Amino acid sequence: MIVVDVKKKIKTYNGFNEFRLKASFAMAKTTKLYGPSGVGKTTLLKIIAGLIHPEEGIITVHNEVWLDTHKKICVPPQKREIGFVFQNYALFPNMTVEQHLRYGTQNSSYIQELLTLGEMVNFKKHKPQQLSGGQQQRLAILRALSTKPKILLMDEPFSALDNALKYNLMTNLKQLLTNLNTTCIVVTHHPFETEGFAENAIELS
Repeated sequence: MIVVDVKKKIKTYNGFNEFRLKASFAMAKTTKLYGPSGVGKTTLLKIIAGLIHPEEGIITVHNEVWLDTHKKICVPPQKREIGFVFQNYALFPNMTVEQHLRYGTQNSSYIQELLTLGEMVNFKKHKPQQLSGGQQQRLAILRALSTKPKILLMDEPFSALDNALKYNLMTNLKQLLTNLNTTCIVVTHHPFETEGFAENAIELS
């Protein structure tokens, strides 16, 4: 179980507002986060990853304390075993698709499995500028999976994909996450987009 209970000031169109973000996620399950723009969905992902620090709060993952502001406990991001798919993909412009995956693993068979999953086998020698937006988005997902993370955080990960690609990717991705015993938290603006992929749902408002 992942338990998050944090307070964080979020900048809005009329200044800074303080929000309390409180949520629980079942381990080894996929949970979708949805709600209106500006409610703190992306902020919550970054807090779980340790990329943003709340003013106060607690995060526990499978009874391990990752954050406790009162006790001054904060596990650094690199020790949280997290894969993160950013909205802007955050790809390395000088690295090929294959090199992106080798950055996370040297297991050639697993790299081939990821390339097949993302339908990127024919593009493994391509750099990001040679890829379409949908291909870049798939690469971002594959790179996040390359380290076999304990938790996969995805921020609008299917927005650039057509329906057929989206369905195939979600089907294969769900099976891989089950095999890896990886918990997945996915942010979406469209709650029905992840039907059949996410078992749980949390609305932030």
